[in-house]
Amino acid sequence: MLRLVFVTYIFSLCVLNIVCMSIVNPGPKYPPTKGEVWPKPQHETTENTYFTLNPSNFKVKVTNHTCATVTSAIERYSYIIKSKSGGRRERKIVPGSKRKRHGDDTQDLHQGALQELEIQLTEPCEDYPYLGMDESYRLVISATSKLESASIWGVIRGLETFAQKFYFSDDMNEIRINASQVDDFPRYQHRGLLLDTSRHYISLSNILKTLDAMSMNKMNVFHWHIVDDQSFPYQSEKFPDLSLRGAYHSSMVYTKEDISRVVEYARVRGIRVLPEFDVPGHTRSWGNAYPNILTDCYRGDEVIGLGPMNPIRNTTYNLIRDLFQEVQTWFPDKYLHVGGDEVIMDCWRSNPEIREYMRNNKLTVGDLHAMFMRNTLPLLANNSKVVVWQEVFDEGVPLSNDTLVQVWKYSWIDEMVKVLKAGHRVLFSSSWYLNHLGGEWGALYAADPRQMVRDATGSDALLPAIVGGEACMWGEMVDDRNVISRVWPRASAVAEKLWSAEEPAGAAGAGGRRWRNSRASPPPEAYHRLEEHVCRMNRRGVAAQPASGPGFCLP
Repeated sequence: MLRLVFVTYIFSLCVLNIVCMSIVNPGPKYPPTKGEVWPKPQHETTENTYFTLNPSNFKVKVTNHTCATVTSAIERYSYIIKSKSGGRRERKIVPGSKRKRHGDDTQDLHQGALQELEIQLTEPCEDYPYLGMDESYRLVISATSKLESASIWGVIRGLETFAQKFYFSDDMNEIRINASQVDDFPRYQHRGLLLDTSRHYISLSNILKTLDAMSMNKMNVFHWHIVDDQSFPYQSEKFPDLSLRGAYHSSMVYTKEDISRVVEYARVRGIRVLPEFDVPGHTRSWGNAYPNILTDCYRGDEVIGLGPMNPIRNTTYNLIRDLFQEVQTWFPDKYLHVGGDEVIMDCWRSNPEIREYMRNNKLTVGDLHAMFMRNTLPLLANNSKVVVWQEVFDEGVPLSNDTLVQVWKYSWIDEMVKVLKAGHRVLFSSSWYLNHLGGEWGALYAADPRQMVRDATGSDALLPAIVGGEACMWGEMVDDRNVISRVWPRASAVAEKLWSAEEPAGAAGAGGRRWRNSRASPPPEAYHRLEEHVCRMNRRGVAAQPASGPGFCLP
């Protein structure tokens, strides 16, 4: 009774703002780190000793194998390091000296100037990134600094880490990098970002900027949701009427040359481009040019509009076959995402022709969906592999073991377990929808699909088949003016979750919150590290929004 009275008394004081006042301190909420890497490397040791950099005297040399992609990467990162010093404007550099400056207690730790980085690529370059590619590397910062990898993709990841480790001294006169060793590799093979360019057209410049940001965050799959119900901006050469009638405007299209530029820009950054042409639903824009491939939806005897693709007409499959053949010549990736989600089956039920077909063949609408996918998958080019949304699996469509099933709906843990036990591989997206308004990145960081499945099954047996996941930016509420700031830095949280080592069980986050069936929210150091990373992205031209509250970025 006395405890209840005391609690009531304290609550009353809180309401009156006598006891429970909020104390605000000046300065940034999370002071940024200096020279810390995002995503966090698997293994890293860092010394207090440091080297200084004079951009005009620094060089990179390559031993063993090299190729045009290596040269491109070196030129790109040399520009970042020399011209912008890890993202800043070039400043006048005061050469390092053992003589201590006034107010600087770190000069005794100075090990001299960093003159050179040697890159050792131990195997020949590969042409195009792929699922399961080797992205591991070792980076040693010392008097004889060295970056070593067996793969061009590992070299690219290591150069990003190298660029991120530079920082300015407190007096802004020196560029520094601490002596360190990094042994790094990704935890998940597929670390993707979905960008919807149908609901709002996204300019080519912002797509390229997105790829820049993905490279900074070591993401390796650009999932291009290029068309949908609302518009068809893909400018086909075989079917030019699709974009002529389906795009929002004649200027809002992606030509073959645009696509080639995106694919190459991504390739030299170690990023795959995964195109998605979602069928049989989400295809209303196709019907502006080819209404005969879609289903007439009825209310009683009246046609009220067009719905999903008509699954019982040969003309539907003929167009899909010819279009997909073109798409697969323009996009070199072995995988094509064919969608399969959110089919409006009530439209099929309402159509007299389809109702008769189902009755004659004793099919349900679920069977019809499965039939459509069974008819569509063989239309892809030989040796093609597919990604599908989870509904295709749920409808019982026979899928090969190399099919990737993308889980996105609620009850995602049960869904992942079912897909995995059926022998298929999983991409996870359910907890990583960036279009959900709100700036909190901690919940995105807390979700970990392998941890969820381990917690649900009590075993690690199914975990290797969870090959990764994707952050998804659907386009209803974003356009060219805000897409970059809406994606970043929240996608950075997903990027680190997919790259970095698993958080130990019971790890305490800054807020102590827990995501459903996952570990705690981000560790405190991640808040400070992300502050530095946001400023780094800003200085490299990526307009990432503030991550965690009050703070500042130097120009």
